[in-house]
Amino acid sequence: MGGETQPAERYIAPTLIDQVSWADAIMQDEIFGPILPILEYEDLGEAIAQINARPKPLALYVFSKSKLVQNRVLEETSSGGVAINETIMQIAPHALPFGGVGSSGMGSYHGKFSFDTFSHRKSIFYKPFWLDIKLRYAPYAGKLEGVKRMMGK
Repeated sequence: MGGETQPAERYIAPTLIDQVSWADAIMQDEIFGPILPILEYEDLGEAIAQINARPKPLALYVFSKSKLVQNRVLEETSSGGVAINETIMQIAPHALPFGGVGSSGMGSYHGKFSFDTFSHRKSIFYKPFWLDIKLRYAPYAGKLEGVKRMMGK
């Protein structure tokens, strides 16, 4: 359903593709476009196994009224983001990070998440020259016992 195009405007209408199998070409690569393949399943465990057998998706869409189903998919799969009973709105709130994992991308974007993703926090430890504890150096034999005596143990 959908799929109409207007090449001059570079427009593709949102498109739903039904009767899709995991082996179909549409399921072999990440989809960047208004295309939504619909995969049906009989057993949730098999669907989760199929998801986990592939590279992690940028987004995972789950449609279910069952909290049990929603939570199981959330707990047993990994993806850049998840939308429950929705297809695109998970990228809209700037208070939520947007980004992938694995081959679909690394890091998160939007607001402060973008700053954190593209920043590197470098840890720096300074030790003054005047403070040097001999306990740090070998040989260590007998040094721990002296510390225990000083601590009253």
